[in-house]
Amino acid sequence: MDILTNRFKAGLSAGRQQIGLWTSLGSPISTEVAAGAGFDWLLLDMEHSPNDLRDIYGQLQAMGEGTAQPVVRVPSDDPVIIKRILDTGAQSLMVPNVEDADQARRVVAATRYAPAGFRGFSQSPRAARFGRIPDYHARANAEICVLVQVESRRALDNLEAIAAVEGVDGVFIGPGDLSASLGYLGQQNHPEVVRTIEEAIARIGRTAKAAGILTPSEELARRYIAAGTRFTAVGSDLGLLARSAEALAARFRGA
Repeated sequence: MDILTNRFKAGLSAGRQQIGLWTSLGSPISTEVAAGAGFDWLLLDMEHSPNDLRDIYGQLQAMGEGTAQPVVRVPSDDPVIIKRILDTGAQSLMVPNVEDADQARRVVAATRYAPAGFRGFSQSPRAARFGRIPDYHARANAEICVLVQVESRRALDNLEAIAAVEGVDGVFIGPGDLSASLGYLGQQNHPEVVRTIEEAIARIGRTAKAAGILTPSEELARRYIAAGTRFTAVGSDLGLLARSAEALAARFRGA
């Protein structure tokens, strides 16, 4: 398989479950370790972590020999940020807080070269391996994967219209902000939140687009997979480090 083929997008299109890990430590070393652990994808987070453009660049390089495919969550739908992240070589983007179809269409357009969109042209970015991939610009649009994040009541009201936008490959349900929007701040496992998420997964599935979620709860992860998610993040590098470190310290404290 050549370097431009987006294996994550191909997996979603084929209906295969993509199991992922959230990464927010901002370290190419920890990202390299996680990339070889057996996950299908790693989420490189720019919204709620100290990652900036150079951090993402280094982590994409670090993932080169791993099995996991990178998905970068940009901090906003700013087309300049989207353009710069695409130039680093990221092909799969997650965009937070998308609330209606018009916003989703703008997001998709920011990831496409003209005439399909308005992504700025750069002759030899890392994405084109500095000009060493001669057909990069001709093929780039088809290999970009756009995941939009719904995380509010308004987004749920517009869910089918958002999912129907051409170029949207998947809809990620943000359980943290969604729980807050529903009146259950910090209660992602509240029965009403879980019920709403399962209903949203089913609604996304009926649009033939892929549904996604993040949960550190193995019980909920399996429940959401059974409900129909196709890209499921089952933990985070930060959570693994914190909880494993606490458990190890507790076993030896007072020994």
